[in-house]
Amino acid sequence: MSLYLAFSGAFLLAITVFELLPEVFENPSKSVGVWIMVGIVLQICLEFFSKGAEHGHVHIHNETKDFPWLLFISLSIHALLEGFPISETNNLLVGVIIHKIPVAIILSLFFIKANYSKTTTLLFLFLFALMTPLGNYLMASLPELNSYKTEISAVVIGIFLHVSTTILFESSKNHSFNLSKMTAVILAIIFAYFL
Repeated sequence: MSLYLAFSGAFLLAITVFELLPEVFENPSKSVGVWIMVGIVLQICLEFFSKGAEHGHVHIHNETKDFPWLLFISLSIHALLEGFPISETNNLLVGVIIHKIPVAIILSLFFIKANYSKTTTLLFLFLFALMTPLGNYLMASLPELNSYKTEISAVVIGIFLHVSTTILFESSKNHSFNLSKMTAVILAIIFAYFL
């Protein structure tokens, strides 16, 4: 799982650098950088509630059977925003799918380990899976959002930069060099470049 997380983090980072950054900097402006920083700070705030589930970790110690609403809401906001910049002119959809697979697996394991019912687990995963397509639908159908496409994309870039670099830094034990991880990272970058 750690190699797949490293691959997904590197792929998401590469797609962000190759696809999204050039789009938002077509008309360079310092405000784009401000919106990228807003995305980074927003993601840090979301992780306060999700406990890092966006980058493959769920550190929740909950002895009650209450549904983890803060986890669900923060992950939903994250996933909804990810859908906004997806278009037919970029390969971001592939990056988001590769990024979501380990998150979905880890969330499933969390729900199973916490003894949530299969219905609750499947409902959570289904609603979570709908968020990114919903974000894409909202961006495509609401002209009000489309007029802020650069700003929204810059926020998402900030989110992706934070999540992908956190995945890359956390996936190595003691921050030591690991040939398998490095190979996964290089393959992800090459795959993203030629996609």
